[in-house]
Amino acid sequence: MKVVFRADASLQIGSGHVMRCLTLADALRSDGAECHFICREHPGNLVDVIRERGYRVHGIAFSDADNATIKSHPSYLSWLGSSQELDAEESLKIVELITPDWLVVDHYALDATWEERLKTNNRNLLVLDDLADRQHVSDILLDQTFGRNTVDYLTLIPEGSIALCGSDYALLRPDFKKLRHYSLNRRAGYTLKNIFISLGGVDRNNVTQKVLESLKVSVLPKSCSITVVMGPTAPWLKDIQRLARTMPWSMEVKVGVNNMAQLMADSDLAIGAAGSTSWERCCLGVPTAMVVLAENQKFAADLLVRAKAVVRLSVCNINYELAQIIEQAVECPGFLRSISEHARSITVGAGCERVLNAMFNFKYH
Repeated sequence: MKVVFRADASLQIGSGHVMRCLTLADALRSDGAECHFICREHPGNLVDVIRERGYRVHGIAFSDADNATIKSHPSYLSWLGSSQELDAEESLKIVELITPDWLVVDHYALDATWEERLKTNNRNLLVLDDLADRQHVSDILLDQTFGRNTVDYLTLIPEGSIALCGSDYALLRPDFKKLRHYSLNRRAGYTLKNIFISLGGVDRNNVTQKVLESLKVSVLPKSCSITVVMGPTAPWLKDIQRLARTMPWSMEVKVGVNNMAQLMADSDLAIGAAGSTSWERCCLGVPTAMVVLAENQKFAADLLVRAKAVVRLSVCNINYELAQIIEQAVECPGFLRSISEHARSITVGAGCERVLNAMFNFKYH
């Protein structure tokens, strides 16, 4: 089976779309599929990362002239770097050379306008979405957001299209499922020794620095250790590395890690963005102070707060709120226990298996 992914990463988009596509690609490859990626070469792209994972990447040139025509567009179209029609034309040339069985598209700027041009020659289409705000011509629609329901897509996908909705379908790498038992068992005492911080692969607003500065005025014991994970394209990476040397705790800044599950499992409290890593932390039962960094994260974040699976941390009031969270975590082990017990019920890490089954069984649908 051949599969082509269309997904982008950039300083504006972040890394989440490409990273979850890589997770699905790894699962498909382990079952014998041949996977390719089509990516526009935006500033801050992850083309090299994808290639390092062993996949063929077909680049689409980023043009300032093309981008200028849509960069002021009020919707996510400004993320694309061109019109949907032009992107479809460029992508189709590549797709027709590969002749895939499945096309997987994960891009907020693309909808049925693009999809109809690519869905030719009985090609199957899997769409990854989180927004439920535009039309698709998908064969399978995947929205891994906690609390999302198939009814949200009833008028947005064709009759007969399969909708896989909810965090049971969260695309997690196998090591999260493998480490779930270890992570849950090591939390017996709920003591605060290790803090894990990851505010997305890019963190273009440097929220990581705000978190670290806020920790300085908290009651976090000096015996604690801090691990910060950032992406290779993060614009503030060197600033955070310099700041780390001034912190009163043992602190490491890691870049482009391949052992994220282990780092999370070994942490007692995570401070993280409300993106796709939310499902990773929930699978491992990691108590989390969650920061909403983008409008598209609010829906899932609100539901996770309501489910008591995270505590919210607002950037505008971060000093006070983080100090309160650290104080509760230090003085009341039940605080961390409660968050962990609610978080672990959100997903068990079997989403990839369920999505693959849906793809492989689609021809019998």
